Amino acid sequence: MKYLILALLSAVLLSVSWPTYGVPFFIFFALVPLLVAEHEITKFSNIKRKSLAVFGLAYLVFMIWNIVTTGWLYGSKNPDGTNSIPAVVLPVLANSLLYSLVFLAYHWYKKIQGTYWGLTFLVAAWMAFEKIHLSWEFTWPWLNLGNVFSEYPKLIQWYDTFGATGGSFWILLVNVFAFYTLRTWEAGRKRKELIRNSSVLVLGIVLPMLISLIKYNSFNEKPIGQVNVLLLQPELDPYNEKYQKDSLQILTELLELAEKNSPQDKNIKVDYYIGPETSVPGSGSISETGFAQSPLLNTIKNFLSTKPGSVFATGISSHKFFTDGNIPKNAYQTSQGSWVESYNSAVQIIPHQKVEVYHKGKLVPGVEIFPYMNTLKPILGDAMLNFGGTVASLGIDDTRKVFTNPFNKGKLAPIICYESVYGEFTTEYVKNGANFLAIMTNDSWWGVTQGHKQLLSYARLRAIETRREIARSANSGISAHINAKGDIEGDTLYGDRTALFAKINLYEGQTFYVRTGDLLTRISIFVLGFLIVYTLIKKIQNRKK
Repeated sequence: MKYLILALLSAVLLSVSWPTYGVPFFIFFALVPLLVAEHEITKFSNIKRKSLAVFGLAYLVFMIWNIVTTGWLYGSKNPDGTNSIPAVVLPVLANSLLYSLVFLAYHWYKKIQGTYWGLTFLVAAWMAFEKIHLSWEFTWPWLNLGNVFSEYPKLIQWYDTFGATGGSFWILLVNVFAFYTLRTWEAGRKRKELIRNSSVLVLGIVLPMLISLIKYNSFNEKPIGQVNVLLLQPELDPYNEKYQKDSLQILTELLELAEKNSPQDKNIKVDYYIGPETSVPGSGSISETGFAQSPLLNTIKNFLSTKPGSVFATGISSHKFFTDGNIPKNAYQTSQGSWVESYNSAVQIIPHQKVEVYHKGKLVPGVEIFPYMNTLKPILGDAMLNFGGTVASLGIDDTRKVFTNPFNKGKLAPIICYESVYGEFTTEYVKNGANFLAIMTNDSWWGVTQGHKQLLSYARLRAIETRREIARSANSGISAHINAKGDIEGDTLYGDRTALFAKINLYEGQTFYVRTGDLLTRISIFVLGFLIVYTLIKKIQNRKK
C-alpha cells in the first residue's frame, strides 16, 4: 500500500503540473515519490519479483499521467460520428509502456552500478527517449517535460539557448537532486548536509528563472520591418460540413471573411492573408500539376487582384501524379492504374506568379502516416483503418521551405499544425531565412477540450527558441499573434467564425538554440552510450577474473 500511495502521488504531481490547466512547479518533485518507491522495493522489500513490481508501479504512474493530460484525444471521431475509443486508448497504453520501459532500464542499471550512477543513467536515458519521440514515425512528444512551462514564458526565456529539451534536462536534474537530498537525509540525519543540499536544490530551481526574468525585461532586439497580417478563422466543421459543402462555396465564404475583416482605412494594407490548415478544397484535393488551371486558386488570385501588394498563404490538400519510372515510396495506385501521392500542404499565392507549395514534414501517426508501413501493414492489414486511421502515408518535404514576399521583407515559415510541437525541426525554417513563423492549423478534431489549448501553448515555446513572432491561423481557433518573448499579443475565441488583424515584427539573426539545436540531448545520448559501454566492459572484466 505504501508503494501504491507513492506511485499515485507521482501520478498526481505529474498530472497537475501540465498546461494549460495546471501549475508547473509541481513537476520539480513529481518523479521523487516514484524514485523513493523504486529504491525501497529494491533495497528493503521482500517482494520476489522486484523488477515486475517496479514496472507495474511505473506503468500506473505514467498511464494516469497520460490519461489526464491527453485524454482529450477521445474527442476525435470515427467516420460514423461516434467518439473514437482507440484514438485515446492506443496512444495512452503505448506511451505509458515506453515511459515505463525507460524507468525499468534505470532500475536494472541502478542494481548493477549503484544509486548515483543509476540516477545519471535515468537522466541520460530519459533525454534519449524524448529525442526518439521527436524523431521516429511513432512520434508523440506531447509530454516531453520541457513543454510544461509553456504558459509561463517569463520563466523560460533561456529556452533561446537550450530549447524545450533543455527544460526537460533541468526538470530531470532537479528531481534527481531532490531525491538525492532526501536519501542523504534519511541515511545520515545530518542537518548541515540537509541545509546545504536544500540550498543547492532551491538555487537550481530559482536561478534559471531569475536569468529568464532578466532576459525577458532586457529584450530589446530591433525588428528589420513589420507586416500586417489578417488571420482567418472560418470555423468549418472538419467532420461533416467540410465534406458536404461545395469546395467553391467553402472558398467563397473564406474570402468573404477576409473581405469583411480587412481594415476599412485605405492607408492600412494587409500584407498577408493567412488561412488555416487544409482550408481548401472541401472533399478531395488539388492537383499540383494543375495549380495554374485550378478554379479555386485562380479565385484567390482574382481576390488578390483587388488588393495590390497582398499575398495569400493558406493550407490546402494537394496531390501529384507520377509516371511508372518515378514513383515515391508513399504513392499509391488508383483504380485507373496511375500512381498518386497526397500531401497536407501550405501554399503562397500571388497574382501572375507561380504558386509556391510546401508539404508538411511532421505527420500525425495513424492519421497522416502509417508508421513503418512496410513492416506493419502485412501484420495489421486494414486494422488501423478500422480504428479511424490510415492505410497509406502522405508525402513529405525533406527540407523546410520559406515563402519570400516580393512586396516587402517578409519571409514566412509555413508551419503546418503538428509541426509546431517540434523545436529543433522549427529551427530549420529560421536557418533557411524565415523572419516570422506562420502556423496553419486545424484544432477542431477534439472539440472544446485541452487539446487545442495545449497546441497553442506549445507554439509559445517556438517563439522563444527562435526569437520569431508567430501568426497562428486556426480553423476553429484559437488563432493568435505571439511575440518573440512568447507572449500572446492577441487571440480569438474558440468556436468563433472570425479573423484577427496583427502587426507582426520581422526579426533576423539566429539564437544559440537555432544554431545548435538539441545540444543537451546529444550530450545526454553520448553519456548514455558511455555508461552502457563502461558497464559492459566492466562486466566482461569481472567474468574473466
